[in-house]
Amino acid sequence: MPKAVRYDEFGGIDVLRVDEVERPVPGDGQVLVRVKAAGINPSEAAIRTGAVADLFPSTFPSGQGSDLAGVIEEAGAGVAGFSPGDEVIGFSQKRSSQAELVLVEAGDLTRKPEKVSWEVAGSLYVVGVTAWGAVHAVQPEEGETVVVSGAAGGVGSLAVQLARRTGATVIGLASESNHEWLKSHDVIPVAYGEGVADRIRAAAPSGVDAFIDTFGDGYVELALALGVATDRIDTIADFAAAAKYGVKTDGGSAAGPGAEVLAELAGLIAAGHLDVPIANVYPLAQVREAYTELERRHTHGKIVLRPQVH
Repeated sequence: MPKAVRYDEFGGIDVLRVDEVERPVPGDGQVLVRVKAAGINPSEAAIRTGAVADLFPSTFPSGQGSDLAGVIEEAGAGVAGFSPGDEVIGFSQKRSSQAELVLVEAGDLTRKPEKVSWEVAGSLYVVGVTAWGAVHAVQPEEGETVVVSGAAGGVGSLAVQLARRTGATVIGLASESNHEWLKSHDVIPVAYGEGVADRIRAAAPSGVDAFIDTFGDGYVELALALGVATDRIDTIADFAAAAKYGVKTDGGSAAGPGAEVLAELAGLIAAGHLDVPIANVYPLAQVREAYTELERRHTHGKIVLRPQVH
């Protein structure tokens, strides 16, 4: 029987387990994907704790995860364009991607380019469409300066690269251990912490035009203090501040059809124009260890689960 991550109640990492489950059967318009890689994300941890239960109610036992890449095993009736054996990137809207076999709507898949690794492909959806949506929300242009907080994290590391592709100057807030990576991607690194506003002003003497906050914890207020207009500030992490000050919260939901954005991003990766750092890879059985690392919030890039490949 295939294995899948499950939990029966809201709680900490200790509620997670890996169960044997019934083999899913694809319905009309669905495909069954044997998962090669599934990324993990902070939003899943928030859902698991119950912190966002008003927005994302859960039915127990609950599965977990959106990101996935794998090989199509079966195609249901009415599926056109995909066949068994196809390598695909996609997402589950039913919190079920952290598993060996996952049912996916055919419209939520795109083909995996050969030059994109399984680990990168399987961790692309949530961070990719979120970064894409955040950058499009603040509309950076050539000659402007945009600041990205959490610039070495899963979303931030893609947001800085997508923002640079617009021609804007990009300042990335990150710990010093990540400054060389930022420099290598033509991003100006600035250390976060006390005095960060002065360091940003020194790095951007002409001022800051846009701000993307991927971390929370006061960065919306910092952006306002730097003189950034509310319609050029986007946070994916501090919804209380967004409600208070009227800044944007565009992320994945603003990115349009997910499979189309996935295809665009995968093409950029395959062509060498976009780099997705992989911080660590865990077997599915070590899902608790994976989330323990994630929830320390100091990861450079993505943490990925690799189900056992049969």
